[in-house]
Amino acid sequence: MKFENTGLEKVKADLIRLDELMLAHGLVREGQWDYERVTYDRKFELKEGVFYLRVFGYTAEGDVGTNKALIQLMTPLLGKHYYPHGVEYGEGESFPKTIVSQCEKILGEIKAEIEQFAK
Repeated sequence: MKFENTGLEKVKADLIRLDELMLAHGLVREGQWDYERVTYDRKFELKEGVFYLRVFGYTAEGDVGTNKALIQLMTPLLGKHYYPHGVEYGEGESFPKTIVSQCEKILGEIKAEIEQFAK
């Protein structure tokens, strides 16, 4: 499920500050990066299954490996994990309303905070 029109897809932000902000909202980057891309994940475990809120980004300038990069964020996604195949984001997926509204709240908070330092 795509979270369209959050405003995050128009944001460019410093990698270090972005890491701190995302972590404050429970989204971690950990080892999910290469020199040109990052992925921030927040895991939700419900009786309906395991879900991930994902915010992707790519380098507009710099290099993620040196921690000196300007990251262009992309449209956030919500996916459901299926063992052992991975995460599905498809339109055929059904997402609990509680998780969707919680993700919208988190993304809104991130957007409000990121505007203070984003370019």
